[in-house]
Amino acid sequence: METYLHKEETDKIIGACFEVYNEMGGGFLESVYQECLEMELEAQAVPFQPQQKLRLKYKGKRLEKTFEPDFVCTTAHRRVQSVKSAQSAVKKEEGSRV
Repeated sequence: METYLHKEETDKIIGACFEVYNEMGGGFLESVYQECLEMELEAQAVPFQPQQKLRLKYKGKRLEKTFEPDFVCTTAHRRVQSVKSAQSAVKKEEGSRV
């Protein structure tokens, strides 16, 4: 059994992801899963902000680049969630091998 921080909050987020997958199955674009997950997170009363730009630092200095995850779940302990469909993950992996 895997142990991780903030188990109850994390379980709700993971459960929402599984619920979307169980309902929709595979083969859709990320945008479809993102919309479904937004609906599921709302249904499970998990507060979140979609596509929020996050400022980053490196060794205490602010970077010009930002990180824009698919979701920032704003539970008691902030969570970052990124949605990847299997098809796009394979394409990214292929692109990084070139």
